[in-house]
Amino acid sequence: MTANAAAPNASPTEVMENLDQFAYWMDDCIRIPGLNVRVGLDPIIGLVPGWGDVAGAVISCYVPYQAYRTGAPISLIFTMLTIIVAEAAVGSIPVAGDIVDAVIKSNKVNVQMLKDHLGV
Repeated sequence: MTANAAAPNASPTEVMENLDQFAYWMDDCIRIPGLNVRVGLDPIIGLVPGWGDVAGAVISCYVPYQAYRTGAPISLIFTMLTIIVAEAAVGSIPVAGDIVDAVIKSNKVNVQMLKDHLGV
């Protein structure tokens, strides 16, 4: 992420480029050989017992924060936060939750919802 994402006069296109990179790192940056599956840092952070899913959820709140800064409606931001909380809750279930956490890519979903809202 560059400083442009936090700049008060950043264009929606610049914000979306930064959020696309954020979602890539959190949801898709690692390819699992032989499975044709990609995971990111979010499910890896979630492997830490207890606080891993909480930390991943806090980091994932960067997307709704940027949505707020771009003027997205509160209903969209609330939906994004609901997705993050649901993923963290399911992710806290040992083993099965970690698998679900790797499959459900909440950051990509939230970024796409913001893109749809902004028309970018």
